[in-house]
Amino acid sequence: MSAGDIKLSNTEFEAIKAKVYQLAGISLSDAKRTLVMSRLAKIVHGMGLASFSAYVEFLNRKADPAHVQEFVNALTTNLTRFYREEHHFDHLLAHVGELIKAPPRVSTGGRPRLRLWSAGCSTGQEPYTMALALINAYPALKRWDVRILATDIDTKVVETAAAGIYKSTDLAGLSGKRCAYFDHGPNGAVAIPGAVRSLVTFKTLNLMGQWPFKGPFDAVFCRNVAIYFDKPTQTRMFTRMAEFLAPDGFLYIGHSENLGGCDGQFKLVDKTTYRLTPHDQIKAVA
Repeated sequence: MSAGDIKLSNTEFEAIKAKVYQLAGISLSDAKRTLVMSRLAKIVHGMGLASFSAYVEFLNRKADPAHVQEFVNALTTNLTRFYREEHHFDHLLAHVGELIKAPPRVSTGGRPRLRLWSAGCSTGQEPYTMALALINAYPALKRWDVRILATDIDTKVVETAAAGIYKSTDLAGLSGKRCAYFDHGPNGAVAIPGAVRSLVTFKTLNLMGQWPFKGPFDAVFCRNVAIYFDKPTQTRMFTRMAEFLAPDGFLYIGHSENLGGCDGQFKLVDKTTYRLTPHDQIKAVA
């Protein structure tokens, strides 16, 4: 039997939908049926199982994190590019420019601090764009304690992102000035410069689980992530993010997303750009 011979019944599809929702909060629509079948059939066949139901039973019976992670990885979609939705990076630059002028928060080391979070970082283009834009616009940040946390549930894309190596075609659409920000190697490879890469820390993170960090963040990019969740899950996620934003911090979301039940916690200040309302701002600086 080949992978293509394994059929997906309605009952099996519902079981898979329930499992990925339980594990990662991902809400699969019926339109994703073909995607589910094509991505999981190879895994099912490779394990020597005869059906998708046998695979779900295996996942329920075995608590092997590697198999669970493989299942989640297979059902996530990663679409990103450098400087995607550029207006967000323009807004971030303006925000950081104001922070530089103001009396800064300081880290435990005594330097002015800047903390950013890319939630759902995929293969790294988003957090690297944040770093590239900032250090090229503001040389003064070299004296700051700048840290960008980049997280994603997919272990494979996090590994790719941490390496910081891309194809020259990944720079399509960028100006010559921006292309010059990258190190260019043989065979069309481009790399994130070491000084930029050192600003970004990549971690695997399930947004439905524990968040093992304190904040507060001066800005959070959570773009094209909420589209994979149902409304209650979106509300819980954005409510938690509000607790991790600095008093003058911003939340950036995808162009097809909205905050749903969290509208009262945030104020829309620009296109898909939100600021906390005062009663939701946290006080502690970690």
